[in-house]
Amino acid sequence: MEGDGPAVADTARSLEEAIARALAAVPGAGGGEPARVEGLRRLSGGANMETWAFDWRCDDGVRPLILRRMPAAAGADTVTVGTIDLPTEAGLLRLARRHRVSVPEVVQVLAPEHGLGSGYIMSRERGEALPFRILGDERFAAARRELARQCGESLGRIHQIPLDDLPPGLRDLSPGEDFERLQGLLDRFGNASPVHQLGLNWLRDNHPPGSRRCLVHGDFRNGNLLVDEQGLVAVLDWELAHVGEPAEDLGYICGNVWRFGRFDKPVGGFGEYEELLAGYAGVTGHAPSLEEIRYWEVYTALGWGIVCLTMVDMYRSGQDPSLERAAVGRRMSESEIDLLLLLDRELRS
Repeated sequence: MEGDGPAVADTARSLEEAIARALAAVPGAGGGEPARVEGLRRLSGGANMETWAFDWRCDDGVRPLILRRMPAAAGADTVTVGTIDLPTEAGLLRLARRHRVSVPEVVQVLAPEHGLGSGYIMSRERGEALPFRILGDERFAAARRELARQCGESLGRIHQIPLDDLPPGLRDLSPGEDFERLQGLLDRFGNASPVHQLGLNWLRDNHPPGSRRCLVHGDFRNGNLLVDEQGLVAVLDWELAHVGEPAEDLGYICGNVWRFGRFDKPVGGFGEYEELLAGYAGVTGHAPSLEEIRYWEVYTALGWGIVCLTMVDMYRSGQDPSLERAAVGRRMSESEIDLLLLLDRELRS
């Protein structure tokens, strides 16, 4: 395990040694009995990042932690999968925590000498992130009644973080630039779906009047929320964070794709629009209109279609021939159905 950068041995023992080296300078790790990593295991899920859970036994007891890093096979020059790199994401988590957003605590940002590549180590919080358990298990019944309001409150706190405090490197696209980006992606994949082009044309023609700019999580949805029996514990996976419009996050969590079959509950499959907006207004003193939320539902449906196109392209090109990429890619028709239903609703309203 000598050397710099992301060259990491594939064995669990060498990974444990590298994690211990990264944590050696953390307060509480020195003195007494040698600190050690225990119970290292890779977690399921996460198409873009490696996520490892482990316990860190040191002077101040046992700390449950998470290692989040770029895949070992990504290559030395690959440091960005989302819109920001992992050190920037770690800085954003620390900033959000200072502004009372429920997020894990960043314990250590990885450096080249740690031999683990790009990433960081954070606290492992209690709770469940799998949507079907959150939506279906009886033990989360009370949490589901509070969750939409709590999501609104969290988004209100995120959107109030001063732009001047944000770490450098966050994307800030005007609506026009974003439409060009989306058009470029559709063209790149052969513009095979007239429905996707129809959706983009509608978004161009119906963008709401100018809104204030703020930090946007970019992937705030059921699946990136850690939940326990009382409700929201932590907001996870900030790799798509950027500067945008507040209603984007609020509409995103209402997208059909993130309801996981519970279409009668527009907010993540667990709540109502009114609960989400009430939680948001309780923090900020105001909230976007329902019309704005529904605009961003259309945007979310188109975005999901582009994700599916990207996944199938990666699979067909051999860039990533994994079953996961193919399985996501074949769901493109879902986004087309969602778009047609959403556009029909808008034309009738």
